[in-house]
Amino acid sequence: MNLPSTIEELEEALSRPTPGVLETLGSIEGDVMILGAGGKMGPSLARMVRRGLDATGQPQRRVIAVSRFSSAAAAEGLRAHGVETLSCDLMDRDAVNALPRCPNVIYMAGQKFGTADAPELTWVMNVHVPALVAECFAGSRIVVFSTGCVYPLMPADGRGAREDDPLTPPGEYANSCVGRERVFSHFAIKHGTPALMFRLCYAIDLRYGVLMDVAQKVAAGLPVDVSMGWANVIWQGDASARAIQCLARVSSPPTALNVTGQERVSIRDLATHFGERLGRPAVITGEEGRLCWIWDASRSYDWFGPPMVSLDEMIDATVHWLRIGGGTLGKPTHFEVQDGQF
Repeated sequence: MNLPSTIEELEEALSRPTPGVLETLGSIEGDVMILGAGGKMGPSLARMVRRGLDATGQPQRRVIAVSRFSSAAAAEGLRAHGVETLSCDLMDRDAVNALPRCPNVIYMAGQKFGTADAPELTWVMNVHVPALVAECFAGSRIVVFSTGCVYPLMPADGRGAREDDPLTPPGEYANSCVGRERVFSHFAIKHGTPALMFRLCYAIDLRYGVLMDVAQKVAAGLPVDVSMGWANVIWQGDASARAIQCLARVSSPPTALNVTGQERVSIRDLATHFGERLGRPAVITGEEGRLCWIWDASRSYDWFGPPMVSLDEMIDATVHWLRIGGGTLGKPTHFEVQDGQF
């Protein structure tokens, strides 16, 4: 991967369609709608679909990004790249019902941060809205963005969570995400809707993510908490590519897929490495706990092969981005949280 030095170079890298994306978009028919497209990952995923359709000679197929679009610039940026935008509050039943029906839906809406202060809003967003969408798009293929946090914490010296493990996580946020999956599964079975639960953790965009969280703390001389001793990460472009490819893997009843990297990253080693690269000693606090959120993504590797961008390339890009003063979103992942209270 060439090291991006501007936002546009980064967006180009994140939205570059892979061979698997091109193959999938050539094998399925119809327009593609992304619900909740205004978040951190939605715009680049929408652009990847658009670029993939254009590259496979299908410019007539629509890519529709749906969000509240509180930022007019975000909507305009998508339109400039050939993505249609629709403003919609997904908590409004009438607004959802007024959306055009689309044979291919990628559902990315949800709420995580602020759960501790307003748990009722998190449950409405993560459970009630899926019911509205599942009923409205019963005739579509639906890839549902979920999270690896639907599993309980796993022994750090054991295997990571697998798709058939019980969903018994800590905290209201993670349990509301289990609720999201259960609601979509209920309606998928009721209506025969082909769907897939896309359990993603943790996506890496140089403007946010576990790697940037750790690197920024090291650069600022702040302590890095290693209580959550390990993590798995995946380049956001690879995660988007897998999500698009999952449109050809949906089923009823729905299946689930863990989406992350196979390498188990030590937070302590990561901090030490960033310290060496940035010329700052890493300040470590805490001790590695017996449990952590780690995942086994073997199924996604069996389906799609390894990601295009390696862990070493992600680390190199993170160091480069930090050195050149690249912009960040100011949205830490809080990966170190162990009690599920976000």
